[in-house]
Amino acid sequence: MPQRAATVVGGGIGGLAAALALHRRGWHVEVLERAPEFTEIGAGISLWPNALHALKTLGLADTVRSLGAVETGGRVRDRRGRRLSRTDNAELERRFGHPLVVLHRADLLRALAGALPADSLLPGSEVTAVHDDGGQPVVVRRGHTSRPGLVVGADGLRSAVRRSLWPDAPGPRYAGYTAWRMVTDPLAAPPAEGAVIWGRGERFGCTALPGGRMYCFATASLPEGTPCDGSEHAELLRRFGSWPDPVPGLLAAVPEDAVLRHDLYDLPPLPSFVRGRVALLGDAAHAMTPNLGQGACQALEDAVTLAHCLDAVPDTTAALRSYDRLRRPRTRAVARRSARLGTIGQLSWPPAVLLRDTAARLTPVRMTLRSMTPVLGWTPPADPADVPDDRNR
Repeated sequence: MPQRAATVVGGGIGGLAAALALHRRGWHVEVLERAPEFTEIGAGISLWPNALHALKTLGLADTVRSLGAVETGGRVRDRRGRRLSRTDNAELERRFGHPLVVLHRADLLRALAGALPADSLLPGSEVTAVHDDGGQPVVVRRGHTSRPGLVVGADGLRSAVRRSLWPDAPGPRYAGYTAWRMVTDPLAAPPAEGAVIWGRGERFGCTALPGGRMYCFATASLPEGTPCDGSEHAELLRRFGSWPDPVPGLLAAVPEDAVLRHDLYDLPPLPSFVRGRVALLGDAAHAMTPNLGQGACQALEDAVTLAHCLDAVPDTTAALRSYDRLRRPRTRAVARRSARLGTIGQLSWPPAVLLRDTAARLTPVRMTLRSMTPVLGWTPPADPADVPDDRNR
């Protein structure tokens, strides 16, 4: 039987995970990445239990846990520093099988890329269009055209694959707020737990990375494209420098040139994630706001579900329809929930802020954990018990 061939467009977390999931099931895979190398810059990533379940299927759960920090717990606090709610990571692991792990995005990307054959990774390969030629996908890039049996569009929020085959789909929509991300230098006494502080139209959060560093993020409700008057680091100090501990100390430990800022967007729901033998995955299919920390987690779920469907259903087109039925309703629900949480977190009208903070303070911890079950309780459609961890490393 000839080896099945797939082209993955986009070499981020979702694209590499999809390539690895297919490679482990016997597919010949090439990953086309427009950047000159496979890398991520400057920020941390939270991997919740559902993502660890997906990584176990890929044989990388133990590796990723060794690269990251297991958070002991997390708190939501108000602008005065008072506790509103708390999450116990030990209870999270007991309920959902894995803890919350935080690591640098670049470390996760290296782990995924390192599990793939080197000759399957093709940096500097920008895909300009994907066509459907009578059911046969055609991938067009500079100086080269290919006709693989399967195309996976994992090329992000402004996907060329989506633009080519879903030309009438609405584009990304601005969430109403901008975000800063940064990693501190190593701290002598880093905070013992992660935290998110809710203000009025602003938030600041932190969580531990290995080596005494902290991953920090902040948001502010601003018009789309609002320029910064000066450096982003100075803007953070102006907005958050007087917030409760540990915020001032964390900002002091962030190098001035290490602050990333991006306006936040999500993607209106698509009528389908598939066209013939082309499937969208990750942000290309369902970009969502980061309020639940689920963007990469959902991409990892997509990857292992796609590979499972292609194994379970012999016909590729039918298998992709099965993938769409499994993934579209779930990712839509997670994206809606993330958007709602963002709306709540960005409230700025004082009476609404008071009501929000009071409701959070009165909600029992067990109820908070129970409410997370629809998101974190996911497990892969295939039983990974017979897959030894890190088999391909």
